[in-house]
Amino acid sequence: MTLVLSRGLRDRLAQIEQRYEEIGRLMSDPAVVGDRDKMRELGREHASLGPAIGKIAELRAAETARDQARELVEDPEMRDLAREELAQAEGDVERLGGELRLLLIPRDPLDEKNVIMEIRAGEGGEEAALFALDLYRMYARYAERKRWKAEILSQSQSEKGGFKEVVFRIGGKGAYSRLKFESGVHRVQRVPSTEAQGRIHTSTASVAVLPEAEEVDLEIGENDLRIDIYRAGGHGGQGVNTTDSAVRITHIPTGIVATCQDERSQLKNKAKAMSVLRARILAADQERRDAEMGDARRAQIGRAERAEKMRTYNFPQDRITDKRLGYNLSNIAKILDGDLDEMTGALMERDIAERLAEIEGQEG
Repeated sequence: MTLVLSRGLRDRLAQIEQRYEEIGRLMSDPAVVGDRDKMRELGREHASLGPAIGKIAELRAAETARDQARELVEDPEMRDLAREELAQAEGDVERLGGELRLLLIPRDPLDEKNVIMEIRAGEGGEEAALFALDLYRMYARYAERKRWKAEILSQSQSEKGGFKEVVFRIGGKGAYSRLKFESGVHRVQRVPSTEAQGRIHTSTASVAVLPEAEEVDLEIGENDLRIDIYRAGGHGGQGVNTTDSAVRITHIPTGIVATCQDERSQLKNKAKAMSVLRARILAADQERRDAEMGDARRAQIGRAERAEKMRTYNFPQDRITDKRLGYNLSNIAKILDGDLDEMTGALMERDIAERLAEIEGQEG
């Protein structure tokens, strides 16, 4: 294989080819042909490996063309033409090697899911609640830019209109793949509107990003749930606190709880609370599996960093510092208006680089 592919990657390609051939043989086995479920499973795996198999064939053809051109370069009569063909072949080898490296990165099966996001005000009192509101608006506007849909599921407002806590859903293709890196503690440094002396205050808000779990993702028995109905309180529409419409659902095996009181309809509150509960259970289950596998890199992405300060918004210096990136970003106003593609894209590229480094470090 090409020099742009490490030994670990070359070994992985050989394993893919062997598995592809093995699946082909199995799908011709009479004992397997009669098993519909097994045939369906093998067919999906065979199709998933197809793109990599095609690229491997293209790469080998390009390497053969490169090697032939190198031999012809030594021929005085063919030298000029051979040099052109060599440059073309080397470019193809480089390009195809890069494409294969990306194809070998294991996909996160949750990437295409919608997300449930939770933002909670931290240190800083009323200013922290206002910052939580700013973060919610940032993600809601980002969703608008991506033509995704944002919907608040539950909220608790502060006296000045900020959010003590807000839970919302963002629905759209690939939402989790771009937003999962936002989990963690966000810190803001600025002069609050209520500060008479012009002093800079530091406040925090925590963000949790959970993949939305559909009913097919989790099997939750009715006996595993305790559902409490009570009278809603606090901010809400007219009549919100005059009926027993608020819902609290507890998943008894794990102790995970979700509540919703925003809607006047008990059924709507129950549906929203269940959506949040499923997402929290799925995230907790994923964290447990990651811990069992000892996958430190996965534990750092979108989950374990919720308790860590991972990004600072410094208003006086118009600077955003994300500790995972090796550089700062400017124009806070633009970013808080939902222009997050540069930052989310950089974090996705960093994740890809780390995944590739892991694969390249493996020895077959």
